[in-house]
Amino acid sequence: MNRRRHILLAEDDENDVALTTLALRRGGLRHEIVVVRDGVEVMEHFGIHPHGGKGEAMAGEMPGVLLLDLRMPRLDGLEVLERLRAQPRTRNLPVVMLTSSRQEQDLLRSYDLRVNAFVVKPVEYDDFLRAVGETGLFWCTVNEPPPEPGR
Repeated sequence: MNRRRHILLAEDDENDVALTTLALRRGGLRHEIVVVRDGVEVMEHFGIHPHGGKGEAMAGEMPGVLLLDLRMPRLDGLEVLERLRAQPRTRNLPVVMLTSSRQEQDLLRSYDLRVNAFVVKPVEYDDFLRAVGETGLFWCTVNEPPPEPGR
């Protein structure tokens, strides 16, 4: 039942995009990786008005997981998570906060908003590759994503 869905990576730092993509590939994932650069682009990916407009438009297929950076321009990760959880179509989307923040308030707020996992990016290169690769493998091959509403 676990269909091969793409990975949505929300990351504004080009080096982190390259390193995360490398980690996912080295971890064995061959899923398409779609990169968006800020919170507004995340919302647009799902056809949701980024500034709280009425209703929601149906967009393309849901990703298997959203790897969401906490600190992004225009809308940060917490604002994005809050808005995704308010929409019927994205309410149960698997979201992993992938961040360098070790602040307890970020961790607590993320879980208050129903994040599925909070992964602090390791500083060491090999540790980063292993942590992100294992995270991607779990969410894209082991986890069973929720069905899309209406499908």
